Amino acid sequence: MMRRHMFLGLVLFTSLIALQPNLASAAPQDQNALDELNPFDPNIEQTLQELDQDYEQETGLPSHLNSDFLRPFDATSGCYRLTCTVYAQISKSEQYVYIYINGKQTYAWPVSTGADGYETPNLDTHPNGRIYDSYTSTKYPGGDYNGLGNMPYAVFIKGGFAIHGTGQGNWRRLGSPASHGCIRLHPDNAKLFNRLVRQYGIFDVWITVQ
Repeated sequence: MMRRHMFLGLVLFTSLIALQPNLASAAPQDQNALDELNPFDPNIEQTLQELDQDYEQETGLPSHLNSDFLRPFDATSGCYRLTCTVYAQISKSEQYVYIYINGKQTYAWPVSTGADGYETPNLDTHPNGRIYDSYTSTKYPGGDYNGLGNMPYAVFIKGGFAIHGTGQGNWRRLGSPASHGCIRLHPDNAKLFNRLVRQYGIFDVWITVQ
């Protein structure tokens, strides 16, 4: 009987050793990969301009909406909140974004706003026109999503603060504060919002963070 217990113990120990590589490879997915872009960086504007150049060179796409929206950006011009075709209301207390289209609530998605020490500020404005489909992180490659980086479908609100998708390792944190200051979404939802902004333009979209 003792030999049988020793044998079973050896089999169990061997099995655990064999599982170690899988556990190790899974660990990065369980970590909160902060987005490389830090919107609180005092040099954020220089960083954003460099990102704009990289994005345009790598994708061949403009980093800003410019088609029919050539007038200078003005956060107070055009529609306001529910009078806009698209209105995104982000509740930091609920960790949800409510999307209204033509004044009617159409979607409600969990988000992650800024973690402790990186609290997302209150914002009430049009998006500022900077918009990416992909952003390739170099510091946190584990957060990559389908080759689109760890900030796919980013719509910038002000400075470095943006609404964007996040990698699979961060999906379970949606619904609680976890980001570097931006507003994280599931990439599918981020893509939908990104496309709404591209369709209607910055002066017919309003974003409130409160």
